[in-house]
Amino acid sequence: MSVSREHFSSRIGFILAAAGSAVGIGNLVGFPVNAAKNGGGAFLLMYALFVFLICLPVMVAEMAVGRNTAKEPVGAFKTLSQGNKLWGAAGFLGVLTPFMIAVFYMVITVWIFGYIALTVTGHLDYLASDEGFGLFINSPYLYLALLVVASIVSFILAAGVKDGIEKAAKILMPSLLIMLIIMVVFVLSLDNAMAGVTFFLVPDIDKISPSVINGALSQAFFSLSLGMGILITYGSYIDKQTNIPNSAKLVAITDTGVAFIAGLMILPAVFSFNPAINPSELSDSSVSLIFTFLPKIFLALQVSLGYVGASSVAAFFFILVFFAAITSLVSIIEVPVSYLVTEKKHSRKKALGYLTITAGVLTLFATASFGMLPFFTEFTWYAGASKSLFDVIYDVFYDTILPLNGFLLCIFVSYRWKKKQLSEELSIGNENYKGSWVEKYINFSLGTFIPAIVLLIFINTVASKFFAVNLFGL
Repeated sequence: MSVSREHFSSRIGFILAAAGSAVGIGNLVGFPVNAAKNGGGAFLLMYALFVFLICLPVMVAEMAVGRNTAKEPVGAFKTLSQGNKLWGAAGFLGVLTPFMIAVFYMVITVWIFGYIALTVTGHLDYLASDEGFGLFINSPYLYLALLVVASIVSFILAAGVKDGIEKAAKILMPSLLIMLIIMVVFVLSLDNAMAGVTFFLVPDIDKISPSVINGALSQAFFSLSLGMGILITYGSYIDKQTNIPNSAKLVAITDTGVAFIAGLMILPAVFSFNPAINPSELSDSSVSLIFTFLPKIFLALQVSLGYVGASSVAAFFFILVFFAAITSLVSIIEVPVSYLVTEKKHSRKKALGYLTITAGVLTLFATASFGMLPFFTEFTWYAGASKSLFDVIYDVFYDTILPLNGFLLCIFVSYRWKKKQLSEELSIGNENYKGSWVEKYINFSLGTFIPAIVLLIFINTVASKFFAVNLFGL
């Protein structure tokens, strides 16, 4: 069955969809906390430098590979390598990775939806209790929430690229930005909020260390959805008139801007409700911060706003995070959908059916790995600790494989596809690209220091995650 390739109807549609894939839970919660714990303004500066000096060339390369071939990672790597099986396997890794990431991301999105339901029905005090989260993640009602979230995502993806992904991005992304700004305005009006702003923005140079630098680079790399196959897939949906470097720059600016604004929401709120807080008390985990720490902060609002007012603010925040999670989830699942449509010649409906069954079963298992079923709760053991199925999926596919995929892409583009072909593709829609300093920097960086840095991240992640050894000694 031959399937014609869909395209985004406009440049802004592509930028919003790509930005939606990048803007997720890590931006809204993980980024501001990591910044606060690792030097504040200094971390922000390093993050911004890494985004534009290291991550942006990788983004551009992914988009160029996708547009040139009009295919997802497997088809793109096979086409440009003339059917080389090893590179085909690398492309398949670029499809398997988002498929597995979708499993743990679906679990977290279901939790967020459950928190929305509980806050709007007057159970914020339950969520803020010490035992609330532990009881919640083992509730059978989560499976009902899973059906709702899966239906929303499937509805968007079934409509296709232009009528589904693009339309959803045009609604959800502006809504997310408006809601985020409203939350920032509200938070900054609270007592002692400026202490959080100061802590977030003023650099603490003494905290700069190799591990902090590694953290900033990892945050930037993961934040922009690099190595997930998303930008290759979305790049395959753009036309030849699109200026890829400029579009990638706008996506990076949007992603960084959202992360920055999120910092103006999270840290001032934390300092307002707990002026004496020590940054070390903040969890490195976005999951812990969202589901255990922030509900207590929202509940504290009842002193000034009453219980209904506090619950309304909490519900508003969780809806905001839910929108971000949905845009990311749609883009993540689109990669294996595109693979099944392009390479296996399935209809979009049939591809979604296969993924709903396979990813759905794995999501059920991952959801049950927090105490419901001992087999999945104590799935394996490494780095001196017992690991659940959820932990394994997160550690292997999100933390570890992403930088490996980024390394393989750099090597592929620079030494298999060749820099000349990359420049030819990027000059389409950008007549001033050839001979520019941008071309020279992208070609040089992708073939030299960027793959070396990303490979180092991969090696350090393997050592720390699976063997409890940090190469930086910190």
